Amino acid sequence: MNTAGKSFLRKVNGIARRSFSAKSLKETLRDQIPAKQEALKKLKAEYGSKSLGEVTVDQCIGGGRDVKCMYYETSLLDAQEGIRFRGYSIPELQQKLPTFKGPAGDGEPLPEALLWLLLTAEIPTVEQTRALTAELNARAKLPAHVEPLIRNFPKGMHPMTQFSIALSACQTDSQFAKAYSAGVHKSKYWETTLEDVLDVVAKMPEIAALIYRCTFKDGVVAKDTSADLDYSGRFCRMLGYDQPDFDELMRLYLTIHTDHEGGNASAHTTHLVGSTLSDPYLAYSAGLNALAGPLHGLANQEVLSWIIALNDKFTAEGKAVNNETITQFAWETLNSGKVIPGYGHAVLRKTDPRYTCQREFALKYMPDDPLFKIVSTIYEVMPGILTEHGKTKNPYPNVDSHSGVLLWHYGFKDYSYYTVLFGVSRGMGALSQVFWDRALGMPLERPKSVTAEYIKEYFKDK
Repeated sequence: MNTAGKSFLRKVNGIARRSFSAKSLKETLRDQIPAKQEALKKLKAEYGSKSLGEVTVDQCIGGGRDVKCMYYETSLLDAQEGIRFRGYSIPELQQKLPTFKGPAGDGEPLPEALLWLLLTAEIPTVEQTRALTAELNARAKLPAHVEPLIRNFPKGMHPMTQFSIALSACQTDSQFAKAYSAGVHKSKYWETTLEDVLDVVAKMPEIAALIYRCTFKDGVVAKDTSADLDYSGRFCRMLGYDQPDFDELMRLYLTIHTDHEGGNASAHTTHLVGSTLSDPYLAYSAGLNALAGPLHGLANQEVLSWIIALNDKFTAEGKAVNNETITQFAWETLNSGKVIPGYGHAVLRKTDPRYTCQREFALKYMPDDPLFKIVSTIYEVMPGILTEHGKTKNPYPNVDSHSGVLLWHYGFKDYSYYTVLFGVSRGMGALSQVFWDRALGMPLERPKSVTAEYIKEYFKDK
């Protein structure tokens, strides 16, 4: 054997040894569960009777804002700092998680690497990430009845409605539902829950691609089964895109939308339904229905519509995009009783770091894009305008303020579909929590509700 051949063989054998020695995802979780269960018992024993704060009537009738009543493992949102996934900020993830090229920092993080982190609280190696990619690819096959179902949906049905129905239809494959019906012991719930979580994550790209191609294109879904393609790359090929830059955008998009602590509507709905011991298919189908709401996942559509309307108006009137003209348009919008979409957040009080990383992507790949220039100018003037207006607690941009413009740049202009992309991503975070709910034996969620009469009677003598 020549020198080159020996070198290649050493490299292959080295990878094989590392792969053999690296723990699988299931092995890693199996080893973690006893310690996590014990830690939760100690937490309850030490702090169970302690108060996390009072609940005011305003909070009771105002959507439960800032009421601390939900235990959530995978992420935490800070009003000033933004989201942390298992303690890591988005910039830290961009420097630590494996990428398509392999080494951390050499491109955008892989969503499957973040899935490993969300489940295990550990940064995966390149080998572990690639093994998870291969496992998800192997689990991606849809039940035989699902594709015909999608192809027969009415053409006018909203893509999110299709997504929820199609994922529910995949429930026939639920390993948890079968095990529960067979009488599995509750200490083993986590095993088939993990199977379902990985299966749901694996199946969503093809479901989403079928919906896109059948609703907006020719119905043809071209699959690339190359072993060297990652989760996002395969998804892009099924959508009909084959551009390295767009692959990178999809990796970024799917990564930053995975989780935003447990109180957001889609994650909370998934957790609530999962707490009834509904399987992950049904739990996340419910989460998708929450995500479809205009106040949650549909917000990115509204932002893009507003930006396009602004661009069309300026073009028709021969106006340039600058601080003065954007300021005038913003005040016209506010004085007409409308809001500026893409600004403000229920928790955040600073610029959303998910906005910031998308802005950095745009500056790298599309700095001269006309719509990006509008977004960038809005970013320069809008916080000051909203602060002066005085009716928002957070005058800074959120994640929805930027994502649509990035997709539009690459010709992905069917913006009624954008929330489906959000849905493919959010399943990783919401279902990672469902796994830990089962592993830790978390109870059925059942908060107390009160009537107006109860509130008045409660405070009558106080």
